Amino acid sequence: MAQRVRKAVLPVAGLGTRFLPATKAMAKEMLTVVDRPLIQYAVEECLAAGIEEFVFVTGRNKGAIEDHFDSAYELEDTLVRRKKTAELKQTEDSTIKAGNAIFTRQQKPLGLGHAVWCARHWIGREPFAVLLPDELTIDKPSCIGQLVAAHDKTGGNVVAVMNVPREQTKSYGIAAVKPEKDGLQEITGMVEKPKPEEAPSTLALIGRYVLTPEVFDHLDKHETGAGGEIQLTDGMAKMIGQQPFHALTYRGQRYDCGNRLGFLEANIAVALHRADTAVDTRALLSRLLKG
Repeated sequence: MAQRVRKAVLPVAGLGTRFLPATKAMAKEMLTVVDRPLIQYAVEECLAAGIEEFVFVTGRNKGAIEDHFDSAYELEDTLVRRKKTAELKQTEDSTIKAGNAIFTRQQKPLGLGHAVWCARHWIGREPFAVLLPDELTIDKPSCIGQLVAAHDKTGGNVVAVMNVPREQTKSYGIAAVKPEKDGLQEITGMVEKPKPEEAPSTLALIGRYVLTPEVFDHLDKHETGAGGEIQLTDGMAKMIGQQPFHALTYRGQRYDCGNRLGFLEANIAVALHRADTAVDTRALLSRLLKG
């Protein structure tokens, strides 16, 4: 039986240059989709999958992330005295249990592989999840929950993929796979940001992974790849053939919040999805489109 996935790594050290000037003084992961910061959606996705321990790999000007998941005594006391029960629950729901969150620094932007490597001491020798908060996924069970369930069956590594237009392969890690079996495809190869004519498929990795700790053995070498960075995809590729490695095609809703239009789409989609905002959002969109 596969070892249970208990921990998640959330790389949040990026500068967020595509959202300047909004991200000049605030973490891009704290940008809100309706009323929750992006990073909270990722944490909630983990909690729904039974993951309760988190390693946040941060950088400079990211202190707001740590504060967000901390207890806010003054705020909570005020809400109690004012009998704002709903608001108090929202605040408490965004608090990670004491001792269940680690914040470590990635001092230099050396790539996603390096960011994950920075979490190695806190992960130890057990399987773990990696979530890129820029990628917002909405589904039940959650995307990472589906990967955890797949890992429970197969062991080894499981990553989420989606089909993308071939001209977009140069923006993603791309997997080469065998035909699907029992909802999973065995991965035979992986390449980071290939040219469209060189891509082995159009199955793109979408920022949700369950990995075994052997990936750290490869990331330890600090070998650079695409863009001169230490790529997580390259570290994962070296484990193919050494242990089980599967792709799960994610068929839920996924929004790329790493760019402005994707972020806007996510806000609209989530507002339309939620029972407390759906009706008003449709009315608002109708008025704006008529104008």
